[in-house]
Amino acid sequence: MGAIGLFLSGAALFINSMMLSGKADARSAAIFNLFVGAFQIAAPFYLVITSDGSSWATFNNGAIFLFGLTYLYLGVTILKDLDTTGLGWYSLWVAIVALVYAAVYFVQQNDIVNTLIWIMWAFLWFLFYLLSAVKKPIEAYIGKIAFVQSWTTLTIPAMLMMLGVWSTPNVQQIWLFVSLASIAYFVIVTVRYAITAKKEYNTQTA
Repeated sequence: MGAIGLFLSGAALFINSMMLSGKADARSAAIFNLFVGAFQIAAPFYLVITSDGSSWATFNNGAIFLFGLTYLYLGVTILKDLDTTGLGWYSLWVAIVALVYAAVYFVQQNDIVNTLIWIMWAFLWFLFYLLSAVKKPIEAYIGKIAFVQSWTTLTIPAMLMMLGVWSTPNVQQIWLFVSLASIAYFVIVTVRYAITAKKEYNTQTA
């Protein structure tokens, strides 16, 4: 995916994490989602047209559509006050596709870092499915996951790409540890959320 697209995705996900955490107005965040979504619909068309036409280039550039449509769909859903189930089922579809991308990076490219990043993205999209389609009240929980991913999977990697150092062995090794640390944090947050939710359920049913 293009570095600029990743960079803007990081900004959008950061703002969305603030929205989910109750720190940013939803309609204001929706406007930015529309801006980023529109860019990430137009950009992959240009990248595909100007690429070498290989299957890998099409596959890689096509990933940008997943983000672009997510941001556009979210922005329109908020501004038009639409039911979120459509967005939720789309998020589940993208989560499955993201796992395919992770498998391809692992099997074809032997790229562990990108494999882990795509797995984290798949997890986040699955959480949006639970929130939007299943109607789980997990906004604050997702906000924490989205906040970390906005930096560790999007913003900082994009900046390193623009600096031309992302693919260097040292950076890749560092980001392997960063990715594993992020996943460990997600596990901890998930366990804590599950424990809290169980306690609240027991209190309500007592």
